[in-house]
Formats: sequence, structure tokens, C-alpha cells
Amino acid sequence: MRHYQTVLIAIDVYANFTPVIDRGVQIAGSPQACHVLYVACPQSSCEPYGLFLERDYSEEVRRQASQALSLAGEKYAIPDTQLHVTFGSPASEIQYQAEKLGADLIVMGTRGQSGMQLLLGSTANAVLHGVKTDVLAVKLTM
Repeated sequence: MRHYQTVLIAIDVYANFTPVIDRGVQIAGSPQACHVLYVACPQSSCEPYGLFLERDYSEEVRRQASQALSLAGEKYAIPDTQLHVTFGSPASEIQYQAEKLGADLIVMGTRGQSGMQLLLGSTANAVLHGVKTDVLAVKLTM
């Protein structure tokens, strides 16, 4: 089996991501060839009744995601410098990070629901159609 040089493993820290990292590390042949990425959407809320007290939850989300990635990094011996948390559109950020890191494979989970998403989730489908590298979609069970 061909081993890839740089594998970007995109996960959702709030789902069962173990099968995705398992497959990525297995295909890479070494945890040192893996980068793990979680893309969060910016989180904020406004208080009701016109109080205009906006609250930004982004740092809390970053802290929780970084903690989950750190535990996964320890479990799989992936260096801390290869664990990434970013904010934005998941598909766009995965594409950007893959290009930035020079990844030759993107591994991500999918839970496809219906229509085209039955084959691939909407994020996996968007990533697949926006990159020049291989993409492996790992089917996740609910």
C-alpha cells in the first residue's frame, strides 16, 4: 500500500472521530505524517430584549477543541505542532489547510443523509470538489 507523505485528518471533536484518525494514521504509516484539524464556526450570541450584550464563545470553543485534539494527539503520538483548530467554513478551511500543509491526502468522516449527501456529506462533497489531492471519506455510524 502506498504511504502518503502528509495526511490532513479533518475531524469533528463533538462526534466519534476515532475511526477517522485510525484510518488516517494507518494509511500514513506514521503519526508524524499526520496533521489533525478541527474547524469551528465562530460562536457568539446576543442577549434578548435589546440589551445588546454580545457574548463571544470562540475562545471557549477553541479551548475545548484544543483539549480534545491534545488528548487525541497523545493517544496516537501525533505531535502538538500538528494539531490545528481554526474558525470558518469547514470546507474552505480544510481546503486551505491542505494546500498550506502540502497534504497529499485528506481523511475526513462523513454521515451523508440523503440525495448526493447519501454518498458523501455536504462538507466532504464540497472538499472533494475543491481540492487537487486525494480525499478519503470514512463512513461514520450514528
